[in-house]
Amino acid sequence: MTARTDPRFKSAAIPFIDVAGQRRRLGARIDEAIARVTEHCQFILGPEVRALEEELARFCGARHAVTCASGTDALLLVLMAKGIGPGDAVICPAFTFCATAEVAALIGATPVFADVDENTFNIDPASLERAIAKAKELGLNPKAVIPVDLFGLPADHEALAAIAAAENLFILDDAAQAFGATYKGQPLGTFGNATATSFFPAKPLGCYGDGGAVFTDDEDLAGLVKSLRVHGHGGHKYNNVRIGITGRLDTIQAAVLLEKLKIFRDEIVARNKAAERYNNALGNVAIVPRVPDGYTSVWAQYTMRLEPGRRDPLAAALKAEGIPTAIYYPTPVHRLEAYARFPTVDGGLAVSDRLAQEVISLPIHGYLDEPTQDRIIDAVHRALNG
Repeated sequence: MTARTDPRFKSAAIPFIDVAGQRRRLGARIDEAIARVTEHCQFILGPEVRALEEELARFCGARHAVTCASGTDALLLVLMAKGIGPGDAVICPAFTFCATAEVAALIGATPVFADVDENTFNIDPASLERAIAKAKELGLNPKAVIPVDLFGLPADHEALAAIAAAENLFILDDAAQAFGATYKGQPLGTFGNATATSFFPAKPLGCYGDGGAVFTDDEDLAGLVKSLRVHGHGGHKYNNVRIGITGRLDTIQAAVLLEKLKIFRDEIVARNKAAERYNNALGNVAIVPRVPDGYTSVWAQYTMRLEPGRRDPLAAALKAEGIPTAIYYPTPVHRLEAYARFPTVDGGLAVSDRLAQEVISLPIHGYLDEPTQDRIIDAVHRALNG
């Protein structure tokens, strides 16, 4: 009896993201890394934090990497460092997690929502231009755009850079789901004026709690972010020269990430292999995601699209077989109660609204073995062809 024919295998619950599989691979290395921190007891901004920042910058080619407490803090700290606030507009895609727009609202700026491209799920450059026009029409000063590299795939950074240059926009790339991906041969972390990422445990590179980082080639910006993450300190922590936050990454999380970073490239290869198998097997029953020429993805999510009315039955059928699914995102940000008052591009956000009704994500991670993936594929085919 093989694993695929064993009834116990067919009924066993499948994790959506197998963090435990990675834990088994790293084994004692994580325990030893944490033990070193508990031995030296420098739990805040200890030596592992500095070492991680150096390794992260080296990994993506940015001059500076500044770690912080979360991906949301990474976005917030950059906007604070740029002095963005009331009267300023920050252009955000509507099809993303709310944190992208949340940080603009938190500092008193106005998020203005643009639509996305239906093939990449990322901000549509033409809609960005309309959002800039909308902001000006409302008397706002368009200051920044936060493109999101959604589900692990980079946005069209070349097109966005051209628009930003013409409009004098600051680009803050939200790579919370895509650190490790590349665009036209260049790693994320080196596009725009700054990049923010997240180390939430479910991310491709995740820690054992919350964490994030800012990447930039701007030395002055990096210095401001370092100050702002510790209450706006100057020469020392009791010399506060600006209003800041508590936004530090703790040393234990840095120690964990240092070990995970060592195997990250291997995991990216495995994620891409799994995504390719899904695409080859499911392209005849769903609209599967494709990576444009010149891009690479880290596949934070494997998100496909279905015709209206087919998503919920598929999710229910897979759940009955112990196979989890997820919907990122069931409601675009501009339709969430907290954000409905903010402006959108003229003509609405038709693509974002439609995608919210069509998308469904299947399990994907660096430890998805072929028998388990075949079980998922078989179940999807039976559900959609039945």
